[in-house]
Amino acid sequence: MRKYLLPVLSVLGIGFAILTVVSGSKSIPPSPPVVDPGAPPFQTSVAGAGIVEANTENIAMGTLVAGVVSEVYVMAGSDVRSGEPLFKIDDRDLQAQLAIRRTALRVARANVKVEKAQLDDLKNQLARAEILSRKQVISVDELDRHRYAVETATARLTYARAEVALAQAQVKETEIDLDRVIIRAPRDGKVLQLKIHAGEFAPAGITQTPLILFGNTKPLNVRVDVDENDAWRVHPASPAFAFLRGNRRIKAPLKFVRFEPYVVPKKSLTGDSTERVDTRVLQVLYSIEGGNLPIFTGQQMDVFIETPDLITPHGTSQQPKEDKTRETRS
Repeated sequence: MRKYLLPVLSVLGIGFAILTVVSGSKSIPPSPPVVDPGAPPFQTSVAGAGIVEANTENIAMGTLVAGVVSEVYVMAGSDVRSGEPLFKIDDRDLQAQLAIRRTALRVARANVKVEKAQLDDLKNQLARAEILSRKQVISVDELDRHRYAVETATARLTYARAEVALAQAQVKETEIDLDRVIIRAPRDGKVLQLKIHAGEFAPAGITQTPLILFGNTKPLNVRVDVDENDAWRVHPASPAFAFLRGNRRIKAPLKFVRFEPYVVPKKSLTGDSTERVDTRVLQVLYSIEGGNLPIFTGQQMDVFIETPDLITPHGTSQQPKEDKTRETRS
């Protein structure tokens, strides 16, 4: 029995290996997509991935003055008019500074009145001294002292008026700083995203996540990435359609807005093994026509742009010509 044990085990091992190889070599069918993508509505077209954005582009609102947020006047989705406040930084220190500078301005103006009164008095004394000097009641030196006193008082009045101008400028500076802590809408639009709340610290400058994302959404735009190899085929007058990701029945015609003149590196990769990571894309902006569609900023769309078969150097389309020969029979 023992002499048959090893051959039997060998045969079983070989059979198991063959079964493993056969089962592993079976191709797994690809899973169907959750939602069928939109079909190109044109016979020849260029396809591109688009992302919906505001027609003003998405504006990342920030603040020049860092501080704790004391008030937020809007919420996500609020429609805002140009110049209306969005949020406010705590301004108690600036309010105290403004009170001090306004007091200094009142002191400076009062000092101007004092210096002016003293100058008027010295001018009267100089006028009397000149009369007495003509009558030789006082000496020339005494008259010169009155003249120098008037000149000194005139200089002090000029200095006091300069201090008033300085105090006014300081008050104006603080008022401007107070206005800067209130962040206002740069134009009519909608609050697309709100990432700041009362009590939170708002850093100054550029932040990784915008404090408020703002833009005009009437109408919406779609930014389409067209592969650089197909960029020459896109023409401003070519019709274009966009299909919403997730529901191909939601589609909209597009109106050309502009080309972005600079071709940029492709940021969104599909994960395809044949995809080049050094691909650059031409960004084309289109306006979405039809305002009642359930489309929101930030959504992705599949965009198809009609292209002619051939394009001449002048940019006009040209269909390929067929050579027709006629045979003559004698």
